[in-house]
Amino acid sequence: MDVKQESKILFWPIMIAIFFGNFVSVLSTTTINIAVPLLMNHFHSSLNTMQWMVTGFMLATGVTAPLAGYLGGRFSYKRLYLFALTGFTIFSLLCAIAWNPTTLIVFRMLQGSCSGLIMACTMTIIFQVIPAERRPFAVSLWSLSAMVAPAIGPTFSGWLLQYASWHWLFLINIPIGIIAIILTVTLIPYYRMNVPKSFDIPGFLTVVLGSLSLLTAFSQGNSWGWGSWKTILLILVGIALLVYFVLHELKTEVPLLNLRVFRNRRFTAMLSIYSLVTIAMYAGTYLTPLFLQTVEGATTLKTGLILLPSSILLALLSPIVGKLYPKFGPVKLISAGILFIFIGLFMMSRLHTNVSYSFVMWAMVVRNLGIGLANVPSSTASMEEIPVEWSGHATSINNWVRNVLSSLGIAVFTSILSTRSILHSKELINSGADNADTIRLLSFTMGVNDVFVVGSIIVLLGLPLMFLLRKKRSVISVQSAG
Repeated sequence: MDVKQESKILFWPIMIAIFFGNFVSVLSTTTINIAVPLLMNHFHSSLNTMQWMVTGFMLATGVTAPLAGYLGGRFSYKRLYLFALTGFTIFSLLCAIAWNPTTLIVFRMLQGSCSGLIMACTMTIIFQVIPAERRPFAVSLWSLSAMVAPAIGPTFSGWLLQYASWHWLFLINIPIGIIAIILTVTLIPYYRMNVPKSFDIPGFLTVVLGSLSLLTAFSQGNSWGWGSWKTILLILVGIALLVYFVLHELKTEVPLLNLRVFRNRRFTAMLSIYSLVTIAMYAGTYLTPLFLQTVEGATTLKTGLILLPSSILLALLSPIVGKLYPKFGPVKLISAGILFIFIGLFMMSRLHTNVSYSFVMWAMVVRNLGIGLANVPSSTASMEEIPVEWSGHATSINNWVRNVLSSLGIAVFTSILSTRSILHSKELINSGADNADTIRLLSFTMGVNDVFVVGSIIVLLGLPLMFLLRKKRSVISVQSAG
């Protein structure tokens, strides 16, 4: 099949099939954040345990992303996408019938493993099939599918939790997943490019075990103690395994991930910025529902309605920014986006126990304005100089780095929240406070504020990276660099 000729004819059918698959994958992430407090009560579990429902999903998403490059080349990205959609739908059903925290976390991680393949496949299909001149718009539609889910997810989740049950957070994925499967079978063309000679088993084992070691250490460090031998050992083992993974991938003939794409400065800078934005983004996505329900006493539906305006804005911005990208380029859009994210997170660091819902809503609107301006340009610019035959590896690396760092970010944010809340609680007691409920709510709020301060600092680190960008080169020059 002539991929380029087909892509000119099948742009909208391909994008529709991609839209639904990516949408259901992201929807499963956005609907669950708002349910964490409820699930903690339902399963009589702690935040440190239920956090794994979120971080475990994201880690599995990041860990399976490196497999997409090999499996997509071996079996074709259409077949891999179809397999991932089917698995995602099945594991959604299993999540709905989970009977304790352990089974829910395990099924969520299996669901996340399929989600990682879905994200990698959809982006790779865009860069391998869609003509270069239409890719910015295609990426904006891909981002739109990822933004529509957060737009309706929290409110829809709150409605389901208030008037149905938490099981429906997963059951709702099943009909959407089936629609995505049917569209993929009928609308996406079958094609294969470079077929890999073998599977890099040492690379796969080291990247999985290294990522898991670091996440476990950062997730449990607060309860184990940051100076405990278990925490230190896992951090050292994780770092050692990932260092070995990098060295191995650079030497082996058929790597799991072609890390040579990092030789392209544009790709490296954009991936770094995208990762920082994503880490900072999850500070708000994860903690805001917790604050509203734990401190303000908001219902799940009320929480969803408070987050609705910012989510709608994020969804509307994606196609608009996709159209603005050819005119303004990545530097102006991303720089403006980083500044708005910083302002929004800084506003969120001013929370108190009697804060108005409107303040939280507007802070999230400002934050999401920045995310909308930064997301599409950073993901598009990162791939612009990557050869088509490397696009699968580049997309897999993008997803792996972003999701592993995001899961580590949530683990660290949770640990900071717990540590700082305990510290603030002691300070309040020493200052003479004696009402247990007041101390609990105040210390939790102060801990949340500390996390938002950290998140605002993290996102600002992306600004200096903008100086690494220069005028876009042709793809041929990157190939020669390999």
